[in-house]
Amino acid sequence: MDAQIVGWGHTPFGRLKEKTLEDLILEVANEAIEHAGITPADIDSIWLGNFNSGMVPDSFASSLVLGLDDSLRFKPATRLENACASGSAAVYAARDSIRSGASKITLVIGAEKMTELDTAGVTKALAGASYQKEEAHLSFPAVFGQFAGAYFDAYGDHSKTLAKIAEKNHINAVNNPLAHMRKAFDFDFYNEVSNKNPQIAPPLRLTDCSLISDGAAALIMVSDEVADDFEHQIAFKSAVHVNDFLPMSKRKPLEFEGPREAFARAFSSAGITANDLDFAEVHDCFTIAELLIYEAMGLAKQGQGASLLEDGTVMADGRLPINLSGGLKAKGHPVGATGVSMHVMAAKQLTGTAGDIQKAGAELGCVFNMGGSGVANYCSILELAK
Repeated sequence: MDAQIVGWGHTPFGRLKEKTLEDLILEVANEAIEHAGITPADIDSIWLGNFNSGMVPDSFASSLVLGLDDSLRFKPATRLENACASGSAAVYAARDSIRSGASKITLVIGAEKMTELDTAGVTKALAGASYQKEEAHLSFPAVFGQFAGAYFDAYGDHSKTLAKIAEKNHINAVNNPLAHMRKAFDFDFYNEVSNKNPQIAPPLRLTDCSLISDGAAALIMVSDEVADDFEHQIAFKSAVHVNDFLPMSKRKPLEFEGPREAFARAFSSAGITANDLDFAEVHDCFTIAELLIYEAMGLAKQGQGASLLEDGTVMADGRLPINLSGGLKAKGHPVGATGVSMHVMAAKQLTGTAGDIQKAGAELGCVFNMGGSGVANYCSILELAK
């Protein structure tokens, strides 16, 4: 027995000042329930991905969705936290519940309210996902600045490569009505350091960093037993979760070992290679992360990821478009929502309902969601159910 995705919902991402975390959870849950054509009473279990780390006072948010309908009272509801992969943690927990036979119909929500704090406050909150004994003094831009610095030391200055990734993802986001920043600039803006694009953590510039966003996404996932009752049926061809050591000092940064292992296991389980995919939504929290992910996927050898931008492979009209949604870079990165959002975006692609960001004929997709500096790694291979 396995799980299938049969319904979804997704708020716009952005600075949603007028909405609370509870508002976002209720809105997106209601949309997913309606999209799947079920009632709240049909749901067996609820799974919420939410990082928080002090960004809002709602530290015990698992039962907020029960306010949607009285029939949800007494349903088991659990909050999952695994840093920036909290959303995928909720997806995988729901899948495990279905595979165990404990649930037939589940509601999965990913939500985050980040803009209640200023940039410094959010930066401090996110830094809690590092190894405090050794890395407490580092912000996440600084962490990934170290990745970029090591990459440049090994393979030369790739500032232009990172700027091309930012440019690509912003162009993609223009066509995504759910994206936080639906605006693209010319290449020089991303590539040049300026007052509007300062260096944040050398060599990373502001445009190399993902956005601070509010938002939520939701899925209805059901067991194979009842999936035929639904219009949309998205199957997991494989789903792999691996965690690596938390201290960066115990890992080889340029090998991106946790992501590489997750991809290798997911591809092996599905009986495919990266070249069999039609599209992928990957965790571009910083542009250097997307570059390293190209290589971890096996699309290019170490140090040669730039070739995929140069030959157009990962562009919207390329053989394997990466982050058609705009990615975290331009769609936005409300931390707990991101993993669920990626699965929603993939489901839309596979059902031909992705609108202006649709990849024609998409049949096989990949979602890669990462927590921390390559620590919590979730890789899903999704397809239309047979």
